[in-house]
Amino acid sequence: MSTSRKTPAARLVRRIAVLAVLAAVAVAGYWYWQQRAAAGEGGTWRTTAVERGDIRVAISATGTLSAISTVTVGSQISGQVTDVLVDYNDKVEKNQVIARIDPSSYEARMVQGAAQIANAEAALRQAQATLRNAELDYQRKSELVAQQLVARSDVDLARAARDQAQAQVNAAQATIRQQSATTQTTRIDLERTVIRSPVNGVVLTRSIEPGQTVAASLQAPELFKIAEDLGKMQIELAVDESDIGQVKVGQGVSFTADAFPDRQFRGTVEQVRLSATTTNNVVTYPVIVTVDNSDGTLLPGLTVNAEIEVSKRNGVLKVSNAALRYKPAGEEDADAPAASGRGPGGMADDLVRFAAELRLTPAQQAEFDKAIAAMRQRIAARMAPQAAEGGNRLFGGRGGGGGMRIVMGGSGDAQGQMRQRMVERMNQQFAAFRATLDAAQQKQWDAQISALIGAKRAPLYKLVGDKPQRVMVRVGVSDGSNTEISGDVREGDQIVTGERAAQE
Repeated sequence: MSTSRKTPAARLVRRIAVLAVLAAVAVAGYWYWQQRAAAGEGGTWRTTAVERGDIRVAISATGTLSAISTVTVGSQISGQVTDVLVDYNDKVEKNQVIARIDPSSYEARMVQGAAQIANAEAALRQAQATLRNAELDYQRKSELVAQQLVARSDVDLARAARDQAQAQVNAAQATIRQQSATTQTTRIDLERTVIRSPVNGVVLTRSIEPGQTVAASLQAPELFKIAEDLGKMQIELAVDESDIGQVKVGQGVSFTADAFPDRQFRGTVEQVRLSATTTNNVVTYPVIVTVDNSDGTLLPGLTVNAEIEVSKRNGVLKVSNAALRYKPAGEEDADAPAASGRGPGGMADDLVRFAAELRLTPAQQAEFDKAIAAMRQRIAARMAPQAAEGGNRLFGGRGGGGGMRIVMGGSGDAQGQMRQRMVERMNQQFAAFRATLDAAQQKQWDAQISALIGAKRAPLYKLVGDKPQRVMVRVGVSDGSNTEISGDVREGDQIVTGERAAQE
């Protein structure tokens, strides 16, 4: 019986296979341990950090570029066009001749009018001679009737002849004035055969050709369209009715045109017009935006896509909108105050932060500290018995986590009355402090009180340790992704946006 021995090569292969299996097991174990550790570190909450940055709120709209002033040049007379002296895009100056209409008929009328005036003047001279003769005859007979050398009836006839001669003189003078006016009208029409530019500008359109006949019987036909100044242009934007309330004169506008896709242009809201337009049940309002086009890049008629910057907040605290949408299970029944340990600090903390911006004197600061301490005591006393019942109230609203949540229901009148009562109560509580402020500080204080009471508030869930803490924050502007917030939050705080799936 013989014993077989493995070769050194076979033993090496076996050792390598064993080592590979052990390495694979070690890698798999390490990966599993890392996943478990990551799950443990991540906890059961998905969070986002409170950041400090800028929020820009803009309204999108489309519109068309045009010159600020566009003049339509027409003709007040009819006739055949003999000369067209300008073309598209030509620059013209005020009173420059740009076209002519055949003046032949009007020149003939001028000659005819001159002849009629000469005839009327001859008739006037004849009437004046007749008047002088009748005047002399009347004077002679008036002297003779006193001597009873002529009958009184002859004197009466001489007076009547004098008056008739005077009337003829007056008629001849009126005829001259009439003919002069007719001739003046013809002269004006003759001048209108020369078409002049009414402004300095650029020819946008030309609607006539030499030899064409224009008829101005009912309305002036359009011959040219002249843009007065293309260095300044305007956009007429169509803004939706849901956004028009945010648009104000002076707001900045950025826009692009398909003709220049790589450039962005700027403008300013010049006018918000009240003439609404309804198209397919969609109501829009025209907003006029002025644009500097000193380099001549932009062209009339271009379609633009614009954004009106209705609000921009720099260096504010902001949080993802997902944090504002999050609501834990059972939130409908969870109105008890969060265990923040801070007490009713929402409104009071906002006032403290604002007071720091007023640069108060020591005396003013002392009065403020006294009023804010009294406010905290009153709120705490009011909230304490209600917290045991599962809810707390502050000035008629509902709050959590020391904040002041304004829950306004009912009609707009009820909301206004509630806000008015809150303003009156705040004025009473801080009357002594407000009396120490100067006029400018009082104006800022009143505006801040009004803003705080009218502000929207919403709950957030701040992660403290491994537990979410409900806090009420004041909500500001939003750009659709992030929202400005203020209250019992700081930059870097982790805010809950959702719950992670349970890990096995």
